[in-house]
Amino acid sequence: MDPNTAQLLFFGVIIVVIIALMFRNGRKRQKTAAEMTSGLRPGAEIMTSSGIFGTITAIDEDENKITLRTGPNSELTVHRQAVGKIVTPIADDGTVLNGEPVVLDDAAADPQFGERVDSAEPTTEDAARRTGGTTSKGAGE
Repeated sequence: MDPNTAQLLFFGVIIVVIIALMFRNGRKRQKTAAEMTSGLRPGAEIMTSSGIFGTITAIDEDENKITLRTGPNSELTVHRQAVGKIVTPIADDGTVLNGEPVVLDDAAADPQFGERVDSAEPTTEDAARRTGGTTSKGAGE
């Protein structure tokens, strides 16, 4: 086989492999996009491609618009393609987070920022950490 023909054949195979990988990645992207659009339901929390978080309140299939509640008194209308990812999906039966409803009762038990929490008496280890590893003891000790 002529060296020029072998070289041309090698480059042809490389080009075919690159094109096949491009088609494969395109199909993969289409599949993930289809899965994401099927998960868009009212009540799902999403992030738009511009980084805005919100909860879907309504979906207009005819005009491809989604209405998001971004705060207590604010709503945005965005195009369906502006959805970047689904943060909290909603299942068919209305449950969220891996099939369990979200419960936020534990947050009330946590201390507020800056609030002191009563704990046991400080130990010598605590004092050593605060002073950088040295504790002040008397000269006779």
